[in-house]
Amino acid sequence: MSDYLGDEYLLYRETKQVNQFFRRFNAEELPSGRRLRTRDSLYHSDVLRKEYLGMVFDESNPYITDSIKSKFIQEVMDGGEETILNFHGGEWFAEVWTTFAYRGRLERVLLFLSLEKAEIGSKWVLTNVYFEPFQKIFDREEAPQPNPPFIHPLSHELDFMNLIKVFRNGGNLEPYAGKDYEPDYLTLFLYEIKKKNLSFRSVDKVSFHFFQLKGWYFGLSEIRREGENRGWLISQITRVPDGQKKQLLNFIIKK
Repeated sequence: MSDYLGDEYLLYRETKQVNQFFRRFNAEELPSGRRLRTRDSLYHSDVLRKEYLGMVFDESNPYITDSIKSKFIQEVMDGGEETILNFHGGEWFAEVWTTFAYRGRLERVLLFLSLEKAEIGSKWVLTNVYFEPFQKIFDREEAPQPNPPFIHPLSHELDFMNLIKVFRNGGNLEPYAGKDYEPDYLTLFLYEIKKKNLSFRSVDKVSFHFFQLKGWYFGLSEIRREGENRGWLISQITRVPDGQKKQLLNFIIKK
């Protein structure tokens, strides 16, 4: 790649923006930053793309081995157009660590956002939230009860008067909900903001998660340090068989 740049090689090696990561991963711009037109011979070219793929990893991460990098790059190169990242193709999302004031204390709130089609172009939308105070209230990992409480199937004949017992204490209510019940933390989060119990303070950290490439997951983080290996780099990568994709996704969003 230095053949394209000469003495400016180190200056342009850093991937400064997420959009630029897409363009470099796909070989849609020159190292100088000039975008390539689709009819240009270097657009999506194997030579330029392989050069870029060799520099998009966080080289200081001991868990990203040379072996997994080589396998990933080889499969991306062999996949051709099917391994071109699509900004509007879904299967990738943002993870945003923020600070909010909550009932007199500063708290960390983890937001998840995805791109959604809008009337004109697209927009980022909130899709999930992880907030520890909510999690503690709705933590269902309790020891199984030998005789869990339930609402008797003939309760309708008593005009559901036994609901008085259900709601008297207001504590362990989850057993009374259907088996498909899951707490909706995003609704709770928006509710607390509307009630002015939560107020935004700052964005602290941003990263991205990609599932677009079949059989693979990788995370993208902004690495700030001295040297040439910095900017938006692949900071996590692993093979993900189709049957394990949902499990990994739930782990990431702390579901």
